Amino acid sequence: MTQRERREFLIRSMLLERPKYGSVSIPPDDAGQKQLLRSLFNLRPPQPPSEAFLQIQDAYLLQEAAQKGVTDLNALRPVEEGIYLWRGDITTLRCDAIVNAANSGLLGCFYPCHGCIDNAIHTYAGVQLRLACAALMEQQGHEEETGKAKITPAFNLPCRYVLHTVGPIVHGKLTQKEEEQLASCYRSCLELAGQYAVKSIAFCCISTGEFHFPPRRAAEIAVETVRAYRAQTHSNLEVIYNVFQERDYNIYRELLGGDKPPEGRSA
Repeated sequence: MTQRERREFLIRSMLLERPKYGSVSIPPDDAGQKQLLRSLFNLRPPQPPSEAFLQIQDAYLLQEAAQKGVTDLNALRPVEEGIYLWRGDITTLRCDAIVNAANSGLLGCFYPCHGCIDNAIHTYAGVQLRLACAALMEQQGHEEETGKAKITPAFNLPCRYVLHTVGPIVHGKLTQKEEEQLASCYRSCLELAGQYAVKSIAFCCISTGEFHFPPRRAAEIAVETVRAYRAQTHSNLEVIYNVFQERDYNIYRELLGGDKPPEGRSA
């Protein structure tokens, strides 16, 4: 099957799952089809798909990842021992684990084509990720607490694991409690990574988007917490600070290495 044939199969399959979308037609252009497919991925509830669906979805997503290009940790150079700064799409990074800034439901973002990292990670991991998260939440029996972390396989992403953590939501002036909660997100992920023998982990900018945590203070907490963990545990865990916006890149560059630009940056 071609990528277009795979895409149209996945769209038709998900439209059939939801009769109320029976009148939706498949766009003739690739861009329109990709937008519709992502929307359907985002809206799809955590229900088991057919084996045929999984095989075609996995082939499609792996080919899409190859076309976007994958950045391997080995291609990057550290800005200090065991610490990296990389600007790019976290869903294209090959390392042991990436961190997802999740919501308390832990099932991903259900808003079609939303720009949050939660949406992107669930889209390109495939429908298996929402199923895995749903199983964790069913076992837990309540929403995920702020500052905690869970781990799942990464499925169709180039990494091995996804660590899901819920950052604090800031309303108005930043509080000490919110700072402590954000630090807890980083510690929880680091500790969980240690339990699973993860050798490298990429952190996104937790809580600085839709959750409105001030970006500079968030970066300071991220750097302070990771440095403290490495010093206290003597861990060899390699940590990548993944940023997408130039604002965050500049903040981390200042905190980690002054004006020295890190090697391996990818836009």
